[in-house]
Order: sequence, then C-alpha cells, then structure tokens
Amino acid sequence: MNKVLDCLGLGIAPVDLLMQVGRYPNPGAKVDAEGTTIQGGGPIPTAMVTLARLGMKPGIIAPIGKDVFGRYVREELQKEGVDTSYLVEKRKPTAIAAGWIEKVGGRRTIVLDLNISIDFKDINYKNLPKTRAVHLDGRYMPACLKLARWARMNNIPVIFDVGSMRNDVSELIPLTNHLVVAEDFALPFTDAKRPKTAVERLKKICLGTIVVTSGVKGSIGYSEETGFVVQKAYKVKTVDTTGAGDSYHGAYIFGLLKGWGLSERLRFASAVAAIKCTKPGGRTGIPNYRQAMNFLKKKRPTYA
Repeated sequence: MNKVLDCLGLGIAPVDLLMQVGRYPNPGAKVDAEGTTIQGGGPIPTAMVTLARLGMKPGIIAPIGKDVFGRYVREELQKEGVDTSYLVEKRKPTAIAAGWIEKVGGRRTIVLDLNISIDFKDINYKNLPKTRAVHLDGRYMPACLKLARWARMNNIPVIFDVGSMRNDVSELIPLTNHLVVAEDFALPFTDAKRPKTAVERLKKICLGTIVVTSGVKGSIGYSEETGFVVQKAYKVKTVDTTGAGDSYHGAYIFGLLKGWGLSERLRFASAVAAIKCTKPGGRTGIPNYRQAMNFLKKKRPTYA
C-alpha cells in the first residue's frame, strides 16, 4: 500500500451533544439552555482533527453505526481532512456523548453512551497504511494492544492518552513511547498527591516520555534526554473546556513529528489547547498552525 499517514489513531468516535447553561440545574429541576452545539467528539478523532488543521495527514480507526450519527461522524472527519478509510461500520448505534457546559468558566459534565465497540479482529493489519505515529485512547483494549504491538514491531512511536482513572491500562503503558495523561488519571493511578510524584512513579512502568496535564495549572513532562520540564498554562477567556486535552494531544504529536524537543512540544500543545477553549464545542476553536504561532508570539503563560 502506497498511502502514508502522519498519524493513525484508534479510539471511540462519538457525536457530542453539548448544551450551554447559565448554571447547573439542581436534581429534578429544569433550566433553559443558552445554546446547543452538535459536533463530532472523542479523544482520538479530535486529536486527529487538530493534526489536520495544523497541516498534517491523519487517519482514524473507530467503530461507527450504520445510522445518521455514523454518517455525520464520517462526513465531518472527511471535511477536516482526516482519512476515514479505516472506520468500521457496526450494527449497533453510534456512540453519543451528551453534556452541560456552564457558561461562566466553561465547567462541564459529560455522559457517554458507549454501546458500540471494535475488536482486533475488525482490523486488517495487512492493509494498514504506513504511518509515522500511532495514537491510542485505550477504550478498546484488545485492539489497542494489538495495534501498539504492530507499531512497536515497525518502529512507530505510540502515544497513549488517558483522561480519567482506569485500572485496565497496565498492559498498554509499557508499550507506550509517549504517555500523555491527565492529572485525574495520574494521581489516583499512582497514589500520588502531586503530578511530579506521579511522573516519578510512572517512570517505573513506562520507559518513554511521560507528560501529566493539569488544566489551568499547566503540565509537567519528563524524558531521559531533558529531565523534567514544567509548562504553565495560558490564560484565556474560557468558554468551553471540552476537547482541550484532545487538542493538546494532537498538538503534542504535531511537535513530535516536527522533531521538536519536549519543552517546545509542551509549549505549543498548551497554546493550542488554550485557543480551543475560547469557543464552544470540542473542535470549533482548534486553531491552524498560523493562528497557533501568532498566539504564541503575543501571549505568555500566566497561570501558576
């Protein structure tokens, strides 16, 4: 196969139905939404969209239903420039993520209806394209493990995104070259109180680069080449934090494929995630490369 991608991702591909509210409703109460956004969501799809907007050629493996939402997922990714040749159509409904976004501060609550899955048997590994990187969310663990092993056999770097506490990732972490995870996972998983302590403990099971993100508190990374790197967050007028971590991953992978050092990767990823938060929905605010670089020229990280 002659096709060459910059990154191939594997993970869930839901449709996000997000309502902006002035305040969270109390149990049993009703409130009027001040706006509704319908977009494709999911950590891997949003990271791939980020890569596409930054000028790279990503592709995605994910299950979708043979329904209107499945068609929506495929068409939206295609419009963004993401290769959808490896989407797998299933008889079950496409995954849906519904949520409330608080108008002031962008705080969010998301409920995911994930009744569709993909198995490693659904993927024809002989027909996979050449790719420079593989990005996983670990949701479909048997398939993720097989793709990670395939990548390692072919000397392709594996990036693993974990956003919240899970106990089923111990087998995948050692196969990971770049473990980029949220504080909400790193602290409870390692029984640590600080991100730096979590990184120290994760180093025992992941021999690659480790990054822990902490929202407005910034991020911390470690590699053998650089040691520890601390990156402050950029202060912006936050509208919606949905997809911030996912766009961070896409920007991190962009920097990795550009050959940037860890410090430069974290700086760029933090900027892209901050810009994303200035607009509603998980993807509307994702910048292109020029917009991200202009932001970096004008802004300094100001959160502690």
